Amino acid sequence: MRQFSPFIIAIAIAANGAPALSQDGSPEERAIEIRQGHMLNYAANIGVLVGMAQGNAEYDAETARRAADNLFHLASIDQSHYWLPGTAQGEIEGSGALPAIWENMADFEARHAALLEAVTALQSAAGTDLAALQGALGAVGQACSGCHQSYRARE
Repeated sequence: MRQFSPFIIAIAIAANGAPALSQDGSPEERAIEIRQGHMLNYAANIGVLVGMAQGNAEYDAETARRAADNLFHLASIDQSHYWLPGTAQGEIEGSGALPAIWENMADFEARHAALLEAVTALQSAAGTDLAALQGALGAVGQACSGCHQSYRARE
């Protein structure tokens, strides 16, 4: 029997709910909701890895590999439709995205490419051993914080 990854299952569930979602709110409101959900998925998987890296959870190679695979797939998704003009903080309620994203989209996209590179390296290291996970996770954290410092409003 073929097993499907939790990521594939989540995509299938989301696709089933897409018609209902498309009828609620403006395109801009939906874009914010979708990108915030995407970021929560990043956080959930990074949290699993950080727990292991910090010793708050036992290192498990298979769990680490799955979380790293999920991060790779999340970073590989075309997100261009999440970043609609008019969805910056101050333009629409609920957005923490700074207008600087749209003022410097090339840099924003380059930072996303750096994240994809970092999670690709993490994917190779995560199932190896704890030290490799810890080393690769640092680059992912730097990629995330570099983008958030420049393009996300402080709470």
